[in-house]
Amino acid sequence: MHQIDTLDQQILRVLIKDARTPYAEMAKNFGVSPGTIHVRVEKMRQSGIIQGTKIRIDERKLGYDVCCFIGIILKSAKDCNKVIKQLEEFNEVVEVYYTTGNYSLFIKVMTHTIAELHSVLAKKIQLIDEIQSTETLISMQNPIMRDITP
Repeated sequence: MHQIDTLDQQILRVLIKDARTPYAEMAKNFGVSPGTIHVRVEKMRQSGIIQGTKIRIDERKLGYDVCCFIGIILKSAKDCNKVIKQLEEFNEVVEVYYTTGNYSLFIKVMTHTIAELHSVLAKKIQLIDEIQSTETLISMQNPIMRDITP
């Protein structure tokens, strides 16, 4: 496992804010060479700390106005992987967590409208035989959304 030091943490913080930040800019700000930044980033890629880069999309600007979380209770815990494979087929399901507590699975679903959410629930999720029951929580807003700070 790769141990990260203060410079690695600084690099990660910058890349989390903007993955397009030039290595030369980071090097200047941190008092090291661009080559050092490059080597550090590559080591963190190879160790799996950095797993890629991605853009952040404003779902609402694409018309996805409904965000909800659905707690799923399975008929049997052994069916978990089978249910996850079925949930993967639904584009509206954007995150799935295997959890402890009241639910076996906790999922995040994004839809354009409440009517579309109802359709996803009634015609997709609740038709999965291995699901005993669901509970839906609609998100009113997302006041905090951030990556972990290294």
